[in-house]
Amino acid sequence: MSKIRVLLAEDELALGSIVKESLESRGFEVILCGDGQSAWESYLKDKPDVLVLDVMMPKKDGFTLASEIRKTDTLTPILFLTSKGQSEDVVKGFSMGATDYIRKPFSMEELIVRIKAHLDRQGGQAQPSDWLPLGTYSFHPKRQLLKFGIQEIKLTSRESLLLELLLSRKNEIAERSLILNQIWGTDDFFTARSMDVFITKLRKKLQEDPAVQILNVRGYGFKLVC
Repeated sequence: MSKIRVLLAEDELALGSIVKESLESRGFEVILCGDGQSAWESYLKDKPDVLVLDVMMPKKDGFTLASEIRKTDTLTPILFLTSKGQSEDVVKGFSMGATDYIRKPFSMEELIVRIKAHLDRQGGQAQPSDWLPLGTYSFHPKRQLLKFGIQEIKLTSRESLLLELLLSRKNEIAERSLILNQIWGTDDFFTARSMDVFITKLRKKLQEDPAVQILNVRGYGFKLVC
């Protein structure tokens, strides 16, 4: 059985190290980040099962990070771990997409129980399969795979993220600026050219089903039609 992967974002590195070691000693796999921007990059790359976020962090605070994640991911549990315990902070946290809100100081047992409870609850609900239908293809975002019949087509991390974003807006326009900022972190000329290359690569990998198309909506963005 694979380990539960936790993305822990905590700028107090001493506390972060203690939490990381405690979780790892109980069988979790933990990725520790010291600021919100590196946590965002790790989220995109590592696809964690659950996120534990401090609120007050440099470069990108926890509320902003959660809000950005929730634009394309409504399922992964997000737990805020913070000393900001005023009622308005709690309300804001949940409005930004939090699954839970744990005030410092806290016990490790409480944190572990809450992580497992949210994952168990998620698993007990009618959630989409890990394999997502895409015309006559099946798409597995975490494994970065397309399946066509018995054929498996490997995707790069960025191809998978791009396809996942387009699929989340199936038959709708995904704006160029949104795609670039979500996946590349900037929308300058060079990343726009890079995105066009990745779109071309995805089209080639999807060409076995003519009903699946990535359309270029000139001046706006792209639309995945299937």
